[in-house]
Amino acid sequence: MKKSFRQIIGVLVIAGLFLAMGGCQMKEVDVSKLKLHKVQVDDIQIAYKTFGRGEPLLLIMGFSGTMDMWPPRLLAGLAPHYQVIVYDSRGIGESSASDKKFSIELFADDASGLLDALGIGKAHVLGWSMGTNVAQELVLRHPEKVNKLILYAADCGGKETVQPEEPLKMVTDTSGSLEEREARVIKVLFPEEWLKAHPEIRAYFPFPKERSAVENVNRQAQAMLEWQGSYSRLGQIKQPTLLITGTEDLIPPPINAFIIGERIPGAWVVQIKGGGHGAMYQHPDEFLKIVLTFLEDRR
Repeated sequence: MKKSFRQIIGVLVIAGLFLAMGGCQMKEVDVSKLKLHKVQVDDIQIAYKTFGRGEPLLLIMGFSGTMDMWPPRLLAGLAPHYQVIVYDSRGIGESSASDKKFSIELFADDASGLLDALGIGKAHVLGWSMGTNVAQELVLRHPEKVNKLILYAADCGGKETVQPEEPLKMVTDTSGSLEEREARVIKVLFPEEWLKAHPEIRAYFPFPKERSAVENVNRQAQAMLEWQGSYSRLGQIKQPTLLITGTEDLIPPPINAFIIGERIPGAWVVQIKGGGHGAMYQHPDEFLKIVLTFLEDRR
């Protein structure tokens, strides 16, 4: 597909930053050790944590994930530059739920309400996987709340999405023991060859310390499957937008980043070679450099 000028320049600038930051060393931020806060949003209590300094950056986790699953090295690299806000989605981890029907639109309104509750008028937003669906609805429903938008492992939902059924079923399958569910997810997150070369999974992937009710995980899965998508509305997004995808991602395949990028004026699309759905765990430093380059670009 044809790339925009900004997409091409984005890749070139990122390549330059790799050379400049090649020897960078950083400590890690373990979210599980940070102070937990809760705030009333709509009809629920949202659990969140915040750290760092600078402009606010809201991180929206993917399907069934909790806020303690963000890569510690990535968070450590963001903290000196941004006030990072991580949180648990409705009914997940430490956040409560109600009888209200789960939907991607409701999750987006929750994110907007969280920013309001924290007194934040506008924030950069980074979503991963299902979190990109939420981020898209957030910027479309509440455009005044979003500064720059980062969509990592994104799809636009609806019939325009290219999504193999089997990997998605593996991720959303809540049957069996916790260990069996985790094993299925790991197979989808990381390329087979990567797993063979990096068998010590817990060395780079922070399994959640919080637990979520299976009922709410299933409700979240249903919300994801019922989302009608954003394809016809993507042209309404005026915020600077970056799409990051791993070349080996299974859910969704990389083509989805370009489907979205072609519809958002001036969007950057960057691929991480060899990266799977969990590319930010495989290559946290490279991922960080891509994000910082985009957020710090002032053109």
